[in-house]
Amino acid sequence: MKKTILLLVTFIGFISCEDVIDVNLPEAVPRLVIDASINWFKGTSGNEQKIKLTLSAPFFNTNIPPANNAKVQITDSQNIVFNFIENANTGIYKNNNFTPVINETYRLTIVYNNETYTAEETLKPVNPINRIEQNNGGGFSGEDIEVKAYFEDPITEENYYLLEFTDDITNIPSLDFFNDEFINGNEIFAYYSDEDLSAGNEVNIKIHGVSERFYEFVFILSQQAESEGPFQTQPATVKGNCINTTISENFPLGYFRLSEVDQFTYVIQ
Repeated sequence: MKKTILLLVTFIGFISCEDVIDVNLPEAVPRLVIDASINWFKGTSGNEQKIKLTLSAPFFNTNIPPANNAKVQITDSQNIVFNFIENANTGIYKNNNFTPVINETYRLTIVYNNETYTAEETLKPVNPINRIEQNNGGGFSGEDIEVKAYFEDPITEENYYLLEFTDDITNIPSLDFFNDEFINGNEIFAYYSDEDLSAGNEVNIKIHGVSERFYEFVFILSQQAESEGPFQTQPATVKGNCINTTISENFPLGYFRLSEVDQFTYVIQ
């Protein structure tokens, strides 16, 4: 099927006209984009963390400009401050002495271009992966390889999860998310399948514990991404938990998230 589609596209390319169509898209004032995902991997100290700051850019731009020379810090509930220092002019700010504590609340503060941005979030736990199972008769065709990672959901609390799968074929993460509303206290599994998987391929599985607010944020974001085309105007801008305390209407994009993470790299049999 893949070869047939490729040949058809090639033939159409030969007979189609080659006129260039310029699409004029409106350009908005650049906004600060905050990628502040603090991940504490099980079995590590979690002391090395990074935050990435960029600026929004026009749709067809291939280069994403970094936000340089910002002051970035995270403060815990005991007023211990963790300063993040920019690595050269990359817009990536690093800290090597961060102290992660489960269920601790942290406050992010960013000062950029004389404007202050803040956010608060709690570091959410996650249970470890118990086992991995492989099924060679899965997918829509019944011939694809499926991988399932099983773990226990705690019964005493509401839990929200971000799932991340990355195979060594494309190295592009596949993301999913869910809550435990209908599976509370049970053994559950994270599921991944790809028609190109074969014996010897590796799949890296990460399970993040996340907050309810982050779950709602990505849920709305995914709904808009599925319902709107690339050139359509979104019904509303999806805002994260970061706010501009200097000029409220100049709000940033992105989210400040803290997660405990369990990961496992599975080799397809």
